[in-house]
Amino acid sequence: MRRLVATLAFLLVACSAGPAVAERLVVSLSNHRVAVTSNFVGEELVLFGTIEPDSTTGQLRPPYDLVITITGPKQTLRTRRKQRVLGIWVNVDSREFVSVPSYLAILSNRPVAEIADQDTLRKLQIGLNYFLLPQRIGPDVADTVTDDPFRQSFVRLQRQQGLYRESSTAVTFLTPTVFRTAIAMPAAVPTGTYAIEVELFSQGKFVARTNTALEVIKAGFEQYVADAARDYGLLYGMATALMALLIGWFASVVFRRD
Repeated sequence: MRRLVATLAFLLVACSAGPAVAERLVVSLSNHRVAVTSNFVGEELVLFGTIEPDSTTGQLRPPYDLVITITGPKQTLRTRRKQRVLGIWVNVDSREFVSVPSYLAILSNRPVAEIADQDTLRKLQIGLNYFLLPQRIGPDVADTVTDDPFRQSFVRLQRQQGLYRESSTAVTFLTPTVFRTAIAMPAAVPTGTYAIEVELFSQGKFVARTNTALEVIKAGFEQYVADAARDYGLLYGMATALMALLIGWFASVVFRRD
């Protein structure tokens, strides 16, 4: 009897307490499609959003921290190490990075090391030091430590091209619950679908997450050529060879010496 009374009392307290209340994110992107043309020099998109309670009676818990991770289409890339041999620089070793993002940007309102502990950052892959970049090492594929020379060189080269980026001042809170950030797309940005993940933290704890996406496509004459090469491979190859022959013949006529 006592056990039954205790169980009923616990259920009554649980029902009166109601469901747990959490925040939710509402975001919007200035442009969900980037068109790459012959004169494309890059583009900057703006992502803005707000933090709202999950219900009308929910309470917000500022201050907040935000981390926005943008990942481009997956690619397999190779990094080579050169060494001077007999006065000549030659490739002596290489490492293949398997299915890594062709574009990676990690944007936050302050350094990620101050937002959450290392276990949380590693679990959520927040920050370049914690993002998985698998390498093919012999027959195996695995991530390596952050001070691995091939990993460091790969990240450095991607940074130089503007394809990898980490900024601790890119996210700005306009009010305690309204934020914005700018997403820079360099001229060398690959085409494809880009995933955008927005993660919210409060006092070092993960609170909420939302996702959106954008698409980078070729447009104009570049898109026509790409479609022709994909859909009519044989005709495209024959036309390219014929064009090369005509250009060579025309050049020989123009620069011929009699």
